[in-house]
Amino acid sequence: MYELYILDTCPYSIKVMNYFDENKIPYIKKNINENDNYAELLTFGGKEQVPFLYNPDKNIKMYESDEIIEFVSKNK
Repeated sequence: MYELYILDTCPYSIKVMNYFDENKIPYIKKNINENDNYAELLTFGGKEQVPFLYNPDKNIKMYESDEIIEFVSKNK
């Protein structure tokens, strides 16, 4: 399952979440201001940048909202 690291106030995060929601794509939302999500973002992605798409089962790691949407749209 996709894990999406986001910041609720980030327009790029909102863009990706809206796409996922509108297309009924299941994902786990990980707000970097909650729990250990910020540390996870740095561990898995290496950058302080959101949105960040991560799928540990398939070793998918991806930044950039347009690239995330394009990738997910091709891999539904």
